[in-house]
Amino acid sequence: MYVYCGKYFDVDRARMAGPATVVVQGDTVLSVESGLVPVPEAAELIDLREYYLLPGLIDLHVHIESETGALRYLEPYVMEEADIAYRAQHYAGVTLRAGFTTVRDLGGTGVNASLREAINQGLVEGPRIFTARKSIAVTGGHADPTNGAKEGLFKVPGPEHGVANGPAACRQAVRYQYQQGADLIKITATGGVLSVAKDGFRPAFTDEELEAIVGTATDLGMSVAAHAHGDEGMRRAVRAGVKTIEHGTLMSEETMRLMIEKNAYLVPTITAGKAVADSAQIPGYYPELVRPKALFIGPKIQETFARAYRLGVPIAFGTDAGVFKHGRNALEFAYMVEAGMPPVEALLSATKTNAALLGMDGKIGSIRPGAFADLIAVKTNPLEDITALQTVSWVMKGGVIYKN
Repeated sequence: MYVYCGKYFDVDRARMAGPATVVVQGDTVLSVESGLVPVPEAAELIDLREYYLLPGLIDLHVHIESETGALRYLEPYVMEEADIAYRAQHYAGVTLRAGFTTVRDLGGTGVNASLREAINQGLVEGPRIFTARKSIAVTGGHADPTNGAKEGLFKVPGPEHGVANGPAACRQAVRYQYQQGADLIKITATGGVLSVAKDGFRPAFTDEELEAIVGTATDLGMSVAAHAHGDEGMRRAVRAGVKTIEHGTLMSEETMRLMIEKNAYLVPTITAGKAVADSAQIPGYYPELVRPKALFIGPKIQETFARAYRLGVPIAFGTDAGVFKHGRNALEFAYMVEAGMPPVEALLSATKTNAALLGMDGKIGSIRPGAFADLIAVKTNPLEDITALQTVSWVMKGGVIYKN
């Protein structure tokens, strides 16, 4: 296929270039030619001269198995694994057609790993998935699946269910996720907003537990992402070698400087913060234990992101889609720009930066020879109007067109 484009986003030069012709063979970009070159008789022409062509976008924080809703807290008691799988397949398709051709799933039941394989085998449509399978928590912490449940209704969860107390159990939990096919490890380093537990920000793991988690993951070739709202918990996580801090809501300047020193990245998820604060205004949408946490923490994320960006903390793009409706991931760009990040840097965070963090630099997140043919097109220049990314007109992943 020969793809004509009026302009394309050159990641290496951080600018729009073109016109150009992107030659696709199989699932790969074969070449990027200057100008609109003649198309061989045997080739197919995709004419996007009136559009801006970009590499497929990458979201480093989604939950592909679930989506916000008033019945969300009832679902673990009534849904079968098959129900979760069918729904996850739908959300994966929605995400792909929104222009996100790669995502990092940061915690579900484990169905996310099966979905990854089904997508890779071409059985269902969806983005490339890098998954943590099940988040690892402490007893009573954010991501303990029995929080809020009647005692005795479920077996007491252990490392195989993502609940670990003490260094030995933490090592076991990491190894179990690795055995079951996780690409990375996700931990909940502090309390959380949406879990049915009083705490929303206090630290969860000890230094010794964090060292066991990061050390074991490193030995197995995996990075660690840490959900964290409170400052002490995220500072412990960064000291231990966690690569990405998710949310970072109450981050102090001291922790920001530590992140710069350790080359740890903030994944801000501003959209999720705004979404939970809005949903908390709806009577009965969240349990009463959750509502004040959503109202307190949600509105702070964007302001913390702005301070972190100004100070020079490395930023990676991630949204927490699932906490809000899937397919609206590109709202995050507008919130990042609103907080002071130039559009070109916001776009680079969702392409070049995220590709490198996934160990896929040169394969995703750029339009260059040898990269996967993950391409999207929008009608207007996102470097002039970042909201253009909220209306993606055309999507190709691995040389297959999924939206036209």
